[in-house]
This record gives sequence, structure tokens and C-alpha cells, in this order.
Amino acid sequence: MRDEFSATMPADSVVLVTAGGAGIGRCIAEAFLSQGANVHVCDVDEKALVDIANCHPGVTTTVADVSVASEVDRVFEDLARQFGRLDVLVNNAGIAGPTALVENVARDDWEKTINVCLTANFLFSQRAVVYLKQSSGSIINIASNAAFTGCPGRAPYTAAKWAVVGLTKTLAMELGKFGVRVNAICPCSVDGDRIDSVLSRDAKRLGRPKAEIREVYQRQSSLRKFIKADDVANMAVFLASELGRSISGQAIGIDGNTETLANWLED
Repeated sequence: MRDEFSATMPADSVVLVTAGGAGIGRCIAEAFLSQGANVHVCDVDEKALVDIANCHPGVTTTVADVSVASEVDRVFEDLARQFGRLDVLVNNAGIAGPTALVENVARDDWEKTINVCLTANFLFSQRAVVYLKQSSGSIINIASNAAFTGCPGRAPYTAAKWAVVGLTKTLAMELGKFGVRVNAICPCSVDGDRIDSVLSRDAKRLGRPKAEIREVYQRQSSLRKFIKADDVANMAVFLASELGRSISGQAIGIDGNTETLANWLED
């Protein structure tokens, strides 16, 4: 007989979302809130945290740079004080990094991108494990469809996202015996400020209309469109819920089926 269950989270679930003050992170935080979870978000942008807390009074927050170990420690100090437990960690924080051929990437840009997009995942996961082993919880890493192929002109970002998938699969193997599931969500370009910034930089670098650049990006997937932040948030809730109870170690594309990330603009 088929089990009867829904994606609803247990009433006392505690979810931590990094970079949850705005954008995709905020959408993820709000999706978990809609399921009745307790949500703690951290973000480097204090104004964004004030705004989400005003809109959702139950949300707790910490201002933190996710790439700085001492600030990650502060997030978990706040989490312990507020809840004393953790059921779901969503490693959402990331930056686009530079748009340049590898010989033109400044070392500082490389290191910043790796630190925010990869090292932060390690720092948060390392601190979260003690809680998640107790709750048989879940880690959800936000990677990218760039981790399926490669992306010319985006070496730091792509390298970091490939590494996130490797970290995901390794943690799934290490933590599975404790009932902890670890998965990566790999979106394509998500409508919003971040991809808009990337398109603007490409348009300026190549001297071509922004609308043309957007069309090229959209044609890289079979569905010929960008996804919505809601698509990522819905998958995060699914993976953390009972519906995703047997899913671990996976890199799940939400990308309309990526056909290529080759930079057609350079042809």
C-alpha cells in the first residue's frame, strides 16, 4: 500500500538558510516558513535581514559574512541560543564571481569566489553536523548547472560549484549512517538581480545588446527560459520533507535540461 504523506515539515523543525535575507535565499526561507518551520537566516546585508524579520516576525537572524569562520561561529551561537537544535541546513550563499577568461582573472577575485561559494559550505556543514546527527536532518547545497559541464569566462564560479557537488556526495557518504541526507540543487540562471548583473557585464564586455545576451543564455536549455526562485525553494522543501526521505548524494538539476554552457557569444 502506498504511504500517505505530504511535504509538510514537522511543526518544530528548525531550518538555517545562509544568505537568506533576499533573492533565492529569502524565497527558500519563506517556503520553509509556509510549512510551519522555525527559520533562522544569516546574511551579510543587515538591511535585508531587518526587512525579512519585519515581514516575518518569527524569523530569527544573524548578520554574518559566510566566508569568515568566526562569523559562522556566531551564527551557530545565535542558533543554539534561540533553538538548541537544527533539522535542515540550506547552504545558499554564493556570488557570481568575475566574468573573464582565466588569464584575466585576478587572484583576489578567484579567492573571494571560492571562499563564498565553496568554503562557506564547508564551514557551515562542519558546524551543523553535530546537530544534524541528533535530528537525522538534511543538508541542501545550492550549486549550479555549471557543475554539469563547464562555463567559459566563469572559471572561479564553475570550479566552486563542481566542488560543492563533490562535497555533497562525500558528506552524503559520511553522514548516511546517521540518517542525515545531503543533496545539491543545481539551478540554471534564475530570474533576478544576480543574473541581470551577469548579463550587463557580458553586454558591456562584448559590446552587444543586453537583450541579445539574455536570449543566448536562455537558448542554453531545452526549455529556453530562466527558472524562478520558487522552483529552487520548492525543491529544497521537497528534499527536506518526508517526500525526499530516500534521496541523498544527488545533484539535482532545475535547469530545463542544460544542453550547453559553451559561450556562443565568443564564436
